[in-house]
Amino acid sequence: MPVDSPYADLLDRIPVRERSVSVFGVETAFWEYGDTDAATTIIAVHGFRGDHHGLEPVVAQLDGFRVISPDLPGFGSSAAFTDRPHDITGYAAWLEEFIRTLDLSGRIVVLGHSFGSIVVSAAVAGGLRPDDLVLVNPIAAPALEGPRGILTRLAVFYYQAGAWLPERLGFGLLKNGAIVRVMSVTMAKTKEPELRRWIHDQHARFFSAFADRSVVLEAFRASVSHDVSEYAAQIPTRTLLIAAERDDITPVAAQHVLAKKFADASLHVIPGVGHLIHYEEPVAAAGFLRDFLAEESTGA
Repeated sequence: MPVDSPYADLLDRIPVRERSVSVFGVETAFWEYGDTDAATTIIAVHGFRGDHHGLEPVVAQLDGFRVISPDLPGFGSSAAFTDRPHDITGYAAWLEEFIRTLDLSGRIVVLGHSFGSIVVSAAVAGGLRPDDLVLVNPIAAPALEGPRGILTRLAVFYYQAGAWLPERLGFGLLKNGAIVRVMSVTMAKTKEPELRRWIHDQHARFFSAFADRSVVLEAFRASVSHDVSEYAAQIPTRTLLIAAERDDITPVAAQHVLAKKFADASLHVIPGVGHLIHYEEPVAAAGFLRDFLAEESTGA
C-alpha cells in the first residue's frame, strides 16, 4: 500500500494535467502543473531512473508558476528513443526539441535534478536559450571521484552484470527491490522515520519504471561519464545551483569550483541533506528558486 506523501495537501491545491507530445517520432509524457497563463514556465527534468513524481515535492511549493515536468524518454510513461542512444547528446537534443514543440511564451526557466542537471546543462551549452537555468543536486564532478566513489564503482559492476546476464535475469537484477532499497537507504539522510519510509516507498514504486535494460544501461553510462563541469563555461544563461552539504555523489568543494566556471551563477548549499534535496528539503529548494527569480524580475 502506498505511503502518504507529506507534501500531498500542498500538491493537491495545484491543478495538474497529464499530456503527451511526439518528439523525434516517439511519445513524451509530461505533466503540467499550475496556471497555463502564468508569466513563468519552469521545465523540470528529473534524475536517473526516476520520473516526474520525484520533483513533485518541489512543484508543491511553487504555486503561482506553471511547471512542465516530462518523463525522460525510456523512463516513466515516455517511450524510448528508436533512432538514437539514451546518452547526454540524445537527451539534450530531445530537451531542445521538446521545448520547441511546446511553443511556450513568457519567461522560460529550465531546471534539472542530478542526472537531469547534466542533460539540461548540455542542452543550454549546445544552444538552448532559456531565461534562467536551475540545477538541483548538480553533478559537479565525475561521479567516480565523489565522496563515495567506491559505491559508484559497485554500481558500475551492478549495471554491467545486468547487461551480461541473460535478458530475463538481467532485467530482474536491475529491478531487484532489495537492491533498490539499499540505494534508497544510502541516499536518504533525514532522521525522520515517516519521511524515510515515504522516500523508500517512492523509490520502490518509481525507481524501476524504465522501458528495458538497454535504456537504463545507456543512461547509467552517460550519468557516470559526464558531469556539469564539462558544459559550464559554454553556458551564458543566469544559473542557480542548489547543492547539498552531505551529497555522496558530489562534494561541496566541487560545487564551489563548478559555480566559478559559469559566466553568471550563484550557489546555495543546504545543510544536513544529501542527494535527495527534492524529497528531504523541497521547501528550502523552492525558496531559493523563488528568491532567484524575484531578483531577476526586480533587476536586483
